Amino acid sequence: MKGVVFGGDRKLEFMDFPDPVSGPDEVVLQIRASGMCGSDLKFYRASGGASALGLGGDGSPVIAGHEPCGDVVAIGSEVDPQRVHLGQRVMVHHYKGCGVCNHCADGWGQLCREGIIVYGATGHGAHAEYMKVPASTLVPLPESLTYSEGAAISCGTGTAYAALRRLDISSGDTIAIFGQGPVGLSATQLSAALGAQVVAIDISADRLSRAKQFGAEFLLDPTQENVVERIRELTGGIGANLSLDCSSASSARLAAVQCVRTWGRACFVGEGGEVTIDVSNDMLRRQVTIIGSWTFSVSGQAECTQFIVDNDIDVDALFTDRYTLSQAEEAYTLFDRQQTGKGVFEF
Repeated sequence: MKGVVFGGDRKLEFMDFPDPVSGPDEVVLQIRASGMCGSDLKFYRASGGASALGLGGDGSPVIAGHEPCGDVVAIGSEVDPQRVHLGQRVMVHHYKGCGVCNHCADGWGQLCREGIIVYGATGHGAHAEYMKVPASTLVPLPESLTYSEGAAISCGTGTAYAALRRLDISSGDTIAIFGQGPVGLSATQLSAALGAQVVAIDISADRLSRAKQFGAEFLLDPTQENVVERIRELTGGIGANLSLDCSSASSARLAAVQCVRTWGRACFVGEGGEVTIDVSNDMLRRQVTIIGSWTFSVSGQAECTQFIVDNDIDVDALFTDRYTLSQAEEAYTLFDRQQTGKGVFEF
């Protein structure tokens, strides 16, 4: 089969790989949809080529794509047939840990202290026709959802949902969401469904326009106004209940802390970068809680899926660009500009 490999320096190539064969506790999926995520760009842009990225443990090339969704086409001999069956529609929790520590037992394989595999980064991902994963990573995909929606839930939308649950968002809360890329737009969509008032912040007029369509009540461009002051104006001078930074920009992270009210909560999900805050004035003396949220657990992915089904949320509306895998070079060239919505490869 052909798989997409990031070569670094904004290059990718199609490489030949053998079709995967399931081990005793593994399954093979025929991929139906594989989403594009902002964290892919770290590997796509990295200098020095694939070997400099440290992807494969043995230095071998690794197939990209960590938002997998497809059908089970092969099952290992030790997989419980009551849990997994041929033809089953499934998503993948895209991490593998040791499988026995407390984090793995709780479905948080990405927190395993023994080391982890991240599918699409250090293990073969979903930008190919087939993918092999442990059966323990599977999350059923309801018939009412499309494969592309399943791919979104497998990272970006699931990440947004988990962060909102960490924030303990409630109906009637005002939440400021910094960055309206795929994760931020998911957070806007989910927050609106939960009954919160959303203030969407981005420097892209197109992304702000989409945020309005997804339920944001207020749209702010930080290049045009002081968003902290504006959020306080919108909330009677006291600030937002909650904030969520999906941008990774230092200025946005600082604003996310400063814009919440006394006893407010700010959450960071954007990867990388730094932020400097005045600990006393920005946090301590206002009793502000700062939360870090990294993706989600297996059960959290399933909970997010059920919430979407129960509330009839149109996750497919996130996608502005749909491709065949043969269009990967064109797809990532466009995605690299970070001005569009979410992209997905459909098989």
